[in-house]
Amino acid sequence: MMLHPELLRAARTARGPLLKATALLAAVTGAHLVQAVLLALALAGIARGETGALPALLAAVLAAVLLRAVLTRRQRRIAVDAGAAVRTGLRDELLRRLGHGGPPENAGARAGAVRAVLVDGVEGVDAYVSRYLPQALVTCAVPPLLLVAVLFIEPLAAAVLAPALVLALFAPRWWDRLLERRGQRHWGAYEALSADYLEYLQGMPALRAAGAVGWVRARLERRSAELHRATVAKLRVSLVDTGITDLAVQGGTVAAVLVACAMPHAPGTAGAYLVLMLASECFRPVRDLSREWHSGYLGVSAADGIAALRTAPEAVADRGRLSADWSGPPEVRFDAVGFTHPGGGRPALDGVSFTAPAGRTTAIVGPSGAGKSTLLGLLLRERDPDSGRVLVGGAETTAYRLGALRRQIAVVSQDTYLFHASVADNLRLGRPGADDEELYAAARAAGVHEEIVRLPEGYATVVGERGSTLSGGQRQRLALARALLADAPVLVLDEATSAVDERREAAIVRELLRAARGRTCLVVAHRLASVRDADRIVVLDGGRVEAVGGHDALLALDGVYARLVEAVRAA
Repeated sequence: MMLHPELLRAARTARGPLLKATALLAAVTGAHLVQAVLLALALAGIARGETGALPALLAAVLAAVLLRAVLTRRQRRIAVDAGAAVRTGLRDELLRRLGHGGPPENAGARAGAVRAVLVDGVEGVDAYVSRYLPQALVTCAVPPLLLVAVLFIEPLAAAVLAPALVLALFAPRWWDRLLERRGQRHWGAYEALSADYLEYLQGMPALRAAGAVGWVRARLERRSAELHRATVAKLRVSLVDTGITDLAVQGGTVAAVLVACAMPHAPGTAGAYLVLMLASECFRPVRDLSREWHSGYLGVSAADGIAALRTAPEAVADRGRLSADWSGPPEVRFDAVGFTHPGGGRPALDGVSFTAPAGRTTAIVGPSGAGKSTLLGLLLRERDPDSGRVLVGGAETTAYRLGALRRQIAVVSQDTYLFHASVADNLRLGRPGADDEELYAAARAAGVHEEIVRLPEGYATVVGERGSTLSGGQRQRLALARALLADAPVLVLDEATSAVDERREAAIVRELLRAARGRTCLVVAHRLASVRDADRIVVLDGGRVEAVGGHDALLALDGVYARLVEAVRAA
């Protein structure tokens, strides 16, 4: 019996229902045993020609069958509920972990592989916990007790039965290490195929444009062949297990009955039938365990992936205690912040210090690679700085609870994401209780209201997965409206209007700045026309602050900002 620590840990969340399901399964086994004893007595009576008690015995057998049916139905219902509780709890825990810090970067996790763990792997844990574990407990308890019963009826039959029982229970364990390796190989091939399918489906437009569909098809065929080979290899070992178990079960039962009947001091007709029935019942839990093992084996295969996802090191530690309940828009300050990306050769940020005043708009500009997006990532605590401090509202970001901090910062990035839901549902993600008028006001501020009302069903129009039915500019403006509707005191715009044409961008930015009054705004943009009206502009270059000031003052310095403006004019 393979008991994986990760699966046992998951089972603890439904310990009570699982124990109840195990007790009912033991009662079902007891009903089987009562039925076997009654049948042995009935057959012995028929063999002796004593049929007077036969109607009562058969009625008792029928009652045992009905009782078993009732117990089985109840046991399965409780086991299903326990498995669902374990499945839901485990999936919620993994999703909370992913929502907290994203997939573990050090594991190189791909979206399709994570999906396989969350969906198929957790489903396998359900079968393992709800079916295999209760049966394993019953199998550990019942066969030894029945072996003792056979010992009292016919010791030599028990002596023959015992080795067969040991063989049936423990011989398959010789193959556990090989089966574990084959199972991990099978799960790895399954994860890789799932990851490829999801990635290629999401990137199909790019594949078609590049003429790479044939290459993808060949790669998926190779992945499928690898999965097929891994599945067959695992099945070979599994079939050996099943063959050994069946041989021990059938051989042990037959040998025990033959020995009992052949002995000079045979236990009599009733004893022989009892040995036959008890030997069969002795092996019934073993057969059931083998069947349930195959049902729950997917969970064992996925257990290491589940453990890796659950225990992967967090990008940032969530040990803060503050709730980020500011009385107004907070000041954001970067104090001598330094940061180097893992594996990076040089610092992405080196001693960056500046203040974004409360309730004002601060633009962050600079050439590509200057560290602008890295700076915003530190504000959102996607990572923590290697040196220095990031302060919001006078306290370091590490002092706040991570979820509370992120809820108070609305972000619109260049890479927007919309879900397969209506326009209104997508807008209300950050603020589910917003009414229609607030919805329309946010959409107008983002310059997308008129286009929404022209959609087939207006705000009730389903936009498709990743907003596939909308243009890039429409998706970005919906993301802007969503951020405004969230009404967070800090608004971060990271290339938020890059998919909008320059003529429309100027109008949208002006409306955004008007709508964002009373919030602390940080705006990152390559198009300098969209940030020239900011209250202050921070110029980054090579991970350092090159200058801070207004548009005219920065032009007069004839530095990086002036060169960026000149490059835009020349273009």
